[in-house]
Amino acid sequence: MRRVTKSATSSDKSETGASGWQTIRRVAPYLWPKGQGWIKRRVVGSVLMLVAAKIIAVTTPFFYKQAVDVLAKDTTDPATFLMLGAVGLTVAYGMARLGAVIFGELRDMIFVRVGQRALRRLALETFGHIHALSMRYHISRKTGALSRVIERGVKGVDFLLRFMLFSIGPLILELTMVSVLFAVLFGWQYMAVVVVTITIYVTFTFRVTEWRVKLRREMNDQDTDANQKAIDSLLNFETVKYFNAEAREEHRYDGAMQQYETASVKSGQSLSLLNAGQSFIITAGLVIVMVMAARGVSQGLLTVGDFVMVNAYMIQITLPLNFLGTVYREIRQALVDMGEMFALLGHPAEVLDRDGAKPLDVRQGEIVFEGVSFAYEPAREILKGVSFTLKPGQRLALVGTTGSGKSTIGRLLFRFYDVTAGAIRIDGQDIRDVQQGSLHAAIGVVPQDTVLFNDSVYYNIAYGRPEASEAEVHAAARAAKIHDFIASLPDGYETKVGERGLKLSGGEKQRVGIARTLLKNPPILILDEATSALDTQTERSIQESLKEMGQGRTVITIAHRLSTIADSHQILVMEDGRVIEHGTHDVLVAQGGKYSAMWHRQLVEEPESQAA
Repeated sequence: MRRVTKSATSSDKSETGASGWQTIRRVAPYLWPKGQGWIKRRVVGSVLMLVAAKIIAVTTPFFYKQAVDVLAKDTTDPATFLMLGAVGLTVAYGMARLGAVIFGELRDMIFVRVGQRALRRLALETFGHIHALSMRYHISRKTGALSRVIERGVKGVDFLLRFMLFSIGPLILELTMVSVLFAVLFGWQYMAVVVVTITIYVTFTFRVTEWRVKLRREMNDQDTDANQKAIDSLLNFETVKYFNAEAREEHRYDGAMQQYETASVKSGQSLSLLNAGQSFIITAGLVIVMVMAARGVSQGLLTVGDFVMVNAYMIQITLPLNFLGTVYREIRQALVDMGEMFALLGHPAEVLDRDGAKPLDVRQGEIVFEGVSFAYEPAREILKGVSFTLKPGQRLALVGTTGSGKSTIGRLLFRFYDVTAGAIRIDGQDIRDVQQGSLHAAIGVVPQDTVLFNDSVYYNIAYGRPEASEAEVHAAARAAKIHDFIASLPDGYETKVGERGLKLSGGEKQRVGIARTLLKNPPILILDEATSALDTQTERSIQESLKEMGQGRTVITIAHRLSTIADSHQILVMEDGRVIEHGTHDVLVAQGGKYSAMWHRQLVEEPESQAA
């Protein structure tokens, strides 16, 4: 639990208030968007229905008063006349209450589309922004925590949109109207009691709720942490089984839930305290006003109907005041939830298109690295002045020890990150000066670990080019040597692959990934250990498909098994972020350096592994 000093608390309060107003300003345009008249008309219509409902609600107790006065009269009129008057007034009272409800429901019917449209737009904006964030953000994010932030934030927006328009303003309007009526009909003393009661109630509610907001924030943090641990454990289901760690994971999850339980109990207890305090204040105000009205009746200044009307008005304002407590609590909690989501929306994208960026024009596919340096963190440089030129249609292989920077070259070419020094050019165009969408469209990547969507095999292959025909999808699967396997499945291409493709073996997933890239048919290919999960026979057949696909295209292959890249036009040997050897396979073997040692070692190891 975080320790908070007095100064820190006040600072946190001011920051929370500023954040709350910033959040409200972010939400308000969804109620009155530019260029969308239909939304504005619906908002205006909703407000009109709201005003009509409040006017009817404030006038309703008058019918109640008149009915009581008629019944209380000591009159010589016939009983039927008396009863018809009372019944008529009672019916009018009921119709007024019904009218207030109907106008309220009409308000909601008109506004519901505005609220849902706003939720859709905001959810889409958040989803798109997350995809626009850099790789640096995504490799450090927590998926479970992120989904929780979005879920709570969208729900908070739904609540705030409705209650900003239909709760706070209407409540102030109704309380003002009732206070003025009390002053006009019964005297300023009644109005004074009502105003003082409301002031004390609102002050108490706001102060206690501010305290509860901090408890809610702590509860959210613990809820997010517990949810993240659960999702992380489920995503690593196989690893948990491999290490017989079910009990360990349960203990870890229970520890997080215990902290959530503690925070939730504090929040629940504070809610009970708030409700009790609110009830005491409202009850005290009600009793004082009713005593004053009772004395007025006994002194002949008020009628029994006036006494009943005072009671009806006090009860009528009691309900919205109780509602105010709920609304304010929920609004403050919603602002906390939404603040996290808007903070996510405010997280800047690291890699952006420059102003005036043009589409990449791939005429031949020449790739040039000029003195490229890069560091994920300032203290640890990964690439150190890497330079090479890959001619159009050539195949370049990158080899070296783990951590030497091979995969980083592929990520920089795809522009997951921007270089810290030097430049990368495709056909003479600096990739920082072109639109990212066109760059990504020109490059196909087969990663070492292919991750699939939890959908059908067909969907995952067609993801490479959604507009492709069924015949083209099947052709890509044949080229990747996986069509026969898919055809043998009970559901064929409609077979679900499971979350992250867990229903398929590593080799099957890799072949689906290769088929997906084959279908994309890009002019530049990056093969990052693309066949590492395959057996030798399948690897050889797919290598033939990849070579056929690479004809006329520029190909960068990141490989550990040197036999797969021996026919490359160029081979770069990487070590500690630098190119230490450069040449063809025959030249590098003849040099007797690092590559030659790796080659001869694999010549010995591969026959032994195949024999085993």
